[in-house]
Amino acid sequence: MIRWTSSRALPSVDDVILLAGFGLGLSLIVAIGAQNAFVLRQGVRREHVGVVVAVCAASDAVLYIVGGAGLGALVEAHPGFVTAARWAGAVVVIAYGALAARRALRGGEELVAATDGAVPDAGRRLRPVLLTALALTWLNPHVYLDTVVLQGALAASYGDDRWWFTAGAVLSSVVWFVALGYGARSAAPLLRRPGAWRVVDGVIALVMVAVAVSLVAGA
Repeated sequence: MIRWTSSRALPSVDDVILLAGFGLGLSLIVAIGAQNAFVLRQGVRREHVGVVVAVCAASDAVLYIVGGAGLGALVEAHPGFVTAARWAGAVVVIAYGALAARRALRGGEELVAATDGAVPDAGRRLRPVLLTALALTWLNPHVYLDTVVLQGALAASYGDDRWWFTAGAVLSSVVWFVALGYGARSAAPLLRRPGAWRVVDGVIALVMVAVAVSLVAGA
């Protein structure tokens, strides 16, 4: 007897956790900020784009790994921290989602400053560009809250699978900065429209709610 089997395998738990980390990381990083504006500006100018993208993505990766490792060790020492991390993480994620939903409803967000007057200027020295990229990442307190504290706590809630969640977050950072830096010239006209960011913030809010629900369900 011939038995037909489907070639489509169901996603594994690791895949789901990886996607959860990717979704959360992307939701956090897409929000308008000085770092994104700088990457967009460099992309429009075609000025040291590879270096800027590499610095931003690598910096996020280091911070994500520090968060996953540090809070992961705390979980191993205090198993009861897992439940607390899930609920605390869900509350914070919902708060982020509410802010994104508010921006989506109110509108008015744009990245005009990133593209105004931007012209190709590949001759600009690398050092000031590199220092600016490093400063916008490592001197921003919100970066540590998002990567080390929030992502670390949520990753820790997955126990031994926390590195899949961390890997998803790292991947989201790489994908976003590569897309923003190298797609800047074609995307700039769209990103200057407030309506486009209302859609982005709406998607962010939905992802945040989904992540929060998955955390509470596993608590």
